Amino acid sequence: MNYSDSLHYLLSLGRELAAPTQAAAAKFNLENISILLDRLGRPDRAYPTIHIAGTNGKGSTAAFVESILRHAGFRTGLNTSPHLERINERFRINGEEITDGLFAETFTRIHAVIEELLAEGKLRAHPTYFECVTALAFEVFATQRVEFAVIEVGLGGRLDATNIITPVVSIITRIDFDHENFLGHSLPEIAGEKAGTLKHGVPVVTAPQLPEAQEVLRSRAAEFHCPLLETAEAFRIEDEHTVAGCARATVTEIATATSFSLAPNLPGRFQLQNALNALAAARVLQSKNYAVTNEHIEYGIAEAHWPGRLEKLQSNPDIFLDGAHNPSAARELAHFLEENFAHRRILLIYAAMRDKAVDEVAGLLFPLAAEVIFTQPNNPRAISASQLAQIAGHHAPHFTTVPNAEAALTHALASAQPNDAIFITGSLYLVGQLRHSWMQRSENVRAQL
Repeated sequence: MNYSDSLHYLLSLGRELAAPTQAAAAKFNLENISILLDRLGRPDRAYPTIHIAGTNGKGSTAAFVESILRHAGFRTGLNTSPHLERINERFRINGEEITDGLFAETFTRIHAVIEELLAEGKLRAHPTYFECVTALAFEVFATQRVEFAVIEVGLGGRLDATNIITPVVSIITRIDFDHENFLGHSLPEIAGEKAGTLKHGVPVVTAPQLPEAQEVLRSRAAEFHCPLLETAEAFRIEDEHTVAGCARATVTEIATATSFSLAPNLPGRFQLQNALNALAAARVLQSKNYAVTNEHIEYGIAEAHWPGRLEKLQSNPDIFLDGAHNPSAARELAHFLEENFAHRRILLIYAAMRDKAVDEVAGLLFPLAAEVIFTQPNNPRAISASQLAQIAGHHAPHFTTVPNAEAALTHALASAQPNDAIFITGSLYLVGQLRHSWMQRSENVRAQL
């Protein structure tokens, strides 16, 4: 298959949270991915890994960890989800997306193996979209001889396809409510799914948690004899401040009195915790004699890039992309707005998927905006702009409904003054779609110069 054929076939399987099908019904089960990877020769065991679970901050933490490893001289693989613009974003080698040719070549090989296994009756159902792309990541990293891979959990953890690996270190970022229909309707239930990624004897780094979530993590770590490194207990943060919206701090490891200067260039105070997650994981690697220096840690954190999370597209007026799709992420965005845009007029372009806590997110964000523009991305799971207005319009001082996402951005730009700020948020699909159209427009402008 060529690249286009590979994408078409994958999409025919449904996306991560697609409507139920025979394949989707088998999603929460590690049987398929185990059988498929066994036939492929267990490519996931060809390199050491770091596994990252949690509700928010997984992607940024993964970006920090990968950057540290790459600057330490390792040939890195980075597997994240979902993607913003194109699926190749999920598979990065040394910071670069894999090529269309490598994607197609690898998927064609995996597809042939799946057909063999189905014909032999070894698979009870065709692997899902996410199982296929997870297998593809492991296989690409093996064939391209990466020396360390950073793997982000897709959904939950315990039965996520990525949970087939036994990492060198596990990381669990902040746990909060999201995907309750899949993971449970209480924090202990959700934390139990995330804690399902812990492996016997493997060290685990945890971000600060609400007590009921932390209790679950501690219990699971004790049960599996996992050395537990709680960042809130292991490190002291000093001289915390922001520069142009980016956090800065001196972080001291309490047990050794070793200090680090953390200067992530990803906006938002919350990125300091994600950087600290990465720092803690790197300290575990140092304890295991991996060639990572303190300088690699500081430089890797400063040089990390992660699109779609408070990503600035332009100035005058400022345009930011932020995939704040659940209440926890919305709280972080609200803090950023209050700290950095308290005296500026904010226009919020907002869309959401049907499984999201729209009313809660709206209550956090909309009162901070002068105008909310309801829209919808090109995704069948999206709530229509008119429905969003009915559900959450009462939270906004003023709102407009513009169903076409590109037209919504045009409307915001026409309404904005140079000192205003436009934030595109609520859905990663909206962020990805408008990021893509913005980059295309920028390329066209450059081509005409």
